Amino acid sequence: MNAPAELSISDRFWLKSYPQGMPADVDYTQYSSLAQLIEEAFGKFRARKAYVGMGQEVTFGQIDEWSKTLAAWLQSKGLQKGDRVAIMMPNVLQYPVAIAGVLRAGLVVVNVNPLYTPRELEHQLKDSGAKAIIILENFATTLQEVIGRTQVKHVVVAGMGDMLGVWKGALVNFVVRHVKKMVPEFSLPNAIRFNAMLAEGMRMQFKPAALSRDDVAFLQYTGGTTGVSKGATLTHKNVIANVLQSEAWMQPALHKPGVPPVPDQMVTVVALPLYHIFALTICCLLGMRTGAFCILIPNPRDIPALIKEIRPYKINTFPAVNTLYNGLANNEEFKQLDFSGLRVSNGGGMAVQGAVAEKWLKVTGCAIVEGYGLSETSPSATCNPTDSNVYSGTIGLPLPSTEIAILDDDGKPVPLGERGEIAIRGPQVMAGYWQRPEETAKVMTPEGYFKSGDIGIMDERGYTKIVDRKKDMILVSGFNVYPNEIEEVVASCSGVLECAAIGVPDKNSGEAVKVFIVKANEALSERDVQDYCAKNLTGYKKPKYIVFKSELPKTNVGKILRRELRDAEPKMAA
Repeated sequence: MNAPAELSISDRFWLKSYPQGMPADVDYTQYSSLAQLIEEAFGKFRARKAYVGMGQEVTFGQIDEWSKTLAAWLQSKGLQKGDRVAIMMPNVLQYPVAIAGVLRAGLVVVNVNPLYTPRELEHQLKDSGAKAIIILENFATTLQEVIGRTQVKHVVVAGMGDMLGVWKGALVNFVVRHVKKMVPEFSLPNAIRFNAMLAEGMRMQFKPAALSRDDVAFLQYTGGTTGVSKGATLTHKNVIANVLQSEAWMQPALHKPGVPPVPDQMVTVVALPLYHIFALTICCLLGMRTGAFCILIPNPRDIPALIKEIRPYKINTFPAVNTLYNGLANNEEFKQLDFSGLRVSNGGGMAVQGAVAEKWLKVTGCAIVEGYGLSETSPSATCNPTDSNVYSGTIGLPLPSTEIAILDDDGKPVPLGERGEIAIRGPQVMAGYWQRPEETAKVMTPEGYFKSGDIGIMDERGYTKIVDRKKDMILVSGFNVYPNEIEEVVASCSGVLECAAIGVPDKNSGEAVKVFIVKANEALSERDVQDYCAKNLTGYKKPKYIVFKSELPKTNVGKILRRELRDAEPKMAA
């Protein structure tokens, strides 16, 4: 792949739309590695509270010591610079310790969804060549099934209560294991417990790794919705750049005229899982860089537990996906919380719906600023200005040091206002797919742009609106229909809680639109939806089929899986 050309400010016409004072570029060369960024933060904010998990608060100084100890232990096992270490945990206090420890040891983090099946886990461990794994005991039985077919030699098993103090930790582990029975029996003979590993590591010498910005920091696996799951190779430079881009982009919201200033230490809700690139960069690493206090939410689907965790704090930033914003905005208990300190609600991971954004603004007084990115872009590529007061319906402007191009099927830029594939160039774009040069070549242009697979339109201000994924497009009698548009309309219909639109085979029109709906009001009828759509959608876009469901299939991040809905459909609709 060719190296990206230097960005030319004169080519980036969207800079005129930037908030006042926003830099055109960020200087990612100020750090030689993420390890340097992390160690600077640990020194600068040593006495500050860094995280709270299950009611237990820990400081940056404690994370520093624990992560250095973990790094020393990994090095003592013979792991060399560039070796891969998998992390398979929800949002528990061990997670930031593991991320910092692995990076400081000069190793590569492989984030793993803890809800993976054995087949999915085996693929990721084999593909990455991981030599070690840090895993929550609740999921150890999955590892047991596949470890013999992988290169994993070192296993660290954590318990939910390990970092909650002696008495509370023992109680939590007892309840999780024996009362709630959340830990299936497993046998990993050579594994070591997390706290035992720390005890061993304290007797070992940590050797700071010699790292450069071009060294690999993360293998961030894609969801695999377009084929086999691939590891996006993210270098230290990629992630440093995105942390600094995100920090710069957040500033207008924190210094908004007429609004009380935020405290010196911001409070961030980490409801998105840290194995997901959105939370990893925007919450964990940006939180370290800025000395933020992060509230770790192990299970965001348990809304009562989430509310209990955040109630004691005045929150300032709340990154989330549309489904979580929707669930919270419709929860009566959540509506009673104090939102006077909330300054940034970053929406990403999936399209934010206007109806949800309206509800969230009404409940919290803080507008959702929708952004856009992918695992391959570390993740953030665009975002709406964070001092916005309204929902724009777009994914915003390219971040500093970032270029967006809208390309046709031949890879040529289309005129402003026309549809095309969104392509991204900037220092946050991955080095390529791990050990898959052919797959890398498919998505990188000779000019260094990453082709996202998403269809969008850019206007004369530089704002981009996503039309949809290429593969999700519905073809009705020769007309292109985009599910995002259908879902946007249906979601604004009174009585609709959530919805998803897909294309199904139709003998008359080739394909027809089918919508699945979760009701907010049981009185909602198919006729109500049809009448509403008739008023808001042209004929060929109107849903031919409407199905009410109790819930929609989602990823652990909360993204609705249209693919699962499509896969369950018969070959030919009536």
